[in-house]
Amino acid sequence: MKKYLAEMIGTMVLVLMGCGSAVFAGSAAGAVSAGVGTLGVAFAFGLSVVAMAYAIGGISGCHINPAITLGVLLSGRMSGKDAAMYMVFQVIGSAILYALVSTGAHGGPTATGSNGFADGMMLQAFIAEAVFTFIFVLVVLGSTDSEKGAGNLAGLAIGLTLVLVHIVCIPVTGTSVNPARSIGPALFQGGEALSQLWLFIVAPFVGAALSAVVWKVLAAKEGK
Repeated sequence: MKKYLAEMIGTMVLVLMGCGSAVFAGSAAGAVSAGVGTLGVAFAFGLSVVAMAYAIGGISGCHINPAITLGVLLSGRMSGKDAAMYMVFQVIGSAILYALVSTGAHGGPTATGSNGFADGMMLQAFIAEAVFTFIFVLVVLGSTDSEKGAGNLAGLAIGLTLVLVHIVCIPVTGTSVNPARSIGPALFQGGEALSQLWLFIVAPFVGAALSAVVWKVLAAKEGK
């Protein structure tokens, strides 16, 4: 149970700091172009991962993302039961931001930090989410590999990769690459965010599955 609670807390921090940077620290109507800006939001997500990696990494591995959990599962590093419980607690943890917004005001362009895409841009959004999740999860699998990984620097590598992904992907979808990060905000936002939520679940899972396959090939020992 400790590792499940750790995943819930870690996801709570990720959503609170990442989405919260846009909800509370942004100040431009319609876009996060003032206040913290795109770079600020990107670093908020990345630094949240770095912080949680060193806080709960030794307890749960700090997935705080169902796509990462799927990649780890398909790589043979965890059981199906643990993977399912991780995902459940990750989604529960994503609901924290609503508690803050619903009890006061916010200065940003969004009340929830939900993901979305413009009309006619569904294919672009799907490709972006799948590709960037693939890159992100591949870095996670590589940097945490028991033989080829980055050791204590894994958390830093993963967090900085998430910053990089957000810098490029925020203008396209607001950047998910994490179904749990999208589910909580979409449920509370409703409307279009909820109708588009399927993409931010399916595309990251597709990218994560591909990364697991590719990592198995890259990490395979010679002669096997």
